[in-house]
Amino acid sequence: MTQNNNIPFLKKKPLNQLLTGLTQLDSHEFADASISGISLHAGSVCSGNIFVAIQGNKFDGHDFIPEAVKNGAAAIISNGRDIGELSIPQVRVANPRRAASWVASEFFGHPSRELTMIGITGTNGKTSTATLVVSIFEAAGYKTAQMGTLGIIAKGNYPQEKTLTTLDQVSLQKTLFYLKNDSFSHVVMEVSSHALQQCRVADVDFNIAAFTNLTPEHLDYHGNMEEYCHAKAKLFKMLPITATAVINNDDVYGKKIISDTTIPILTTSISTKENVHYSYFELTLNGIKGTIKAGDHSYKIQSCLIGSLNLENILTAVGIAHAMGIPPHFVTKGIDSCTLIPGRLEMFKTPSGGTVVVDYAHTPDAYEKVLGTICKMSGGKLTVIFGAGGDRDVTKRPVMAAIAEKFAEQCFITPDNPRFDNPQAIQADIVKGFTRKCYTVFNDRGEAVRSALTELKKNDILAVLGKGRENYQEIRGEKIPYSDIKIIQEFCDEN
Repeated sequence: MTQNNNIPFLKKKPLNQLLTGLTQLDSHEFADASISGISLHAGSVCSGNIFVAIQGNKFDGHDFIPEAVKNGAAAIISNGRDIGELSIPQVRVANPRRAASWVASEFFGHPSRELTMIGITGTNGKTSTATLVVSIFEAAGYKTAQMGTLGIIAKGNYPQEKTLTTLDQVSLQKTLFYLKNDSFSHVVMEVSSHALQQCRVADVDFNIAAFTNLTPEHLDYHGNMEEYCHAKAKLFKMLPITATAVINNDDVYGKKIISDTTIPILTTSISTKENVHYSYFELTLNGIKGTIKAGDHSYKIQSCLIGSLNLENILTAVGIAHAMGIPPHFVTKGIDSCTLIPGRLEMFKTPSGGTVVVDYAHTPDAYEKVLGTICKMSGGKLTVIFGAGGDRDVTKRPVMAAIAEKFAEQCFITPDNPRFDNPQAIQADIVKGFTRKCYTVFNDRGEAVRSALTELKKNDILAVLGKGRENYQEIRGEKIPYSDIKIIQEFCDEN
């Protein structure tokens, strides 16, 4: 899939066509330019592109307008700030992020209108639920793509690059354009609160949207839980009346979203008999077995996925499939065949007879559920390796330590994407949550993983949390190659 902003076989579009539907701060008659593409970054502008200047947390795109013009921009979309006279059309709008979404969708021909779009939002469970839904759709014979934390997962020339959970406005519409042209019929995508707040999916036509849960996360960005919930709720407020919402009624914020949603809703619950619920279930270390009831349909579940978190994820996935009208035997087949969710409770056996569990958990709620599940598997000592991301909510750091201490005999504290934050300061915040000296602090995550693997004995369990299948460490703006799983696999091969 080409990364160039200009797509050779896509016809140029008239500027005035792309602006139709945009509310401008002032009215201008523009000479109608031919637009070859859209860019949100001045350095990637190609000749004939529109450059959309967006004010971010660290950089303001308006400062880079001269660079965009120099690189061949044919028009500029800005927020109305005075940037002087330009030799090309300057379109002033109240919200350039929102404008970028519309212009990108118009440029690429509104591809989501010709796809069946499933959006999944929530704090935890998005990736697992999306993976289950894709497995069900593929069992039913639909050519399906998955977009989210794991990157783009689609058969064909689609690089599975792990970037944002939800792509930016232009990358998203371009990807949907390619998927539509490659005869994909369904797309299952994770929708982050940042994406909703930043209008990245404002012009994606979702057929179904699902809500998993809401627990403290991203409060550095949203400020408090009410604002975090408000951001998530935007997904359901943008849905047309023809869409369906699948919402977890066991979650207190799910209940709030239900009360504010005007489209048809399917509620899910493990504890009560909602629209979609378990008539019975069994949770064992070998997997999940049970029956899910939804209207007149019964869905027999037999999954090798473990833990209460997957009990919830399976329920949401079945709710989505039920809303789609997929026959129960395809639903059962899809869930049964989903034997692994990359980076989620992913298990490795070591030569010593120990077990390593890798999980992407990076919130207190996820720690509670993941470690609660792992603890039941342990016949020996449980060691937990974890850290906390930099430039993110600092309040959760000691809370995660307190939860790890509750389940583990030993904890190794390590860096985990410190970004521009001070790694030692992050570790100091984490350590505040311990009430006993059960931890060792490492400045090198790889060293901590190797040390823990060496100590692992028969029946012991090592839980490596926070990174999952990530293959980098983000330090001061640079993504340095690093993989927990690669270290684990190399250790097992060498020993």
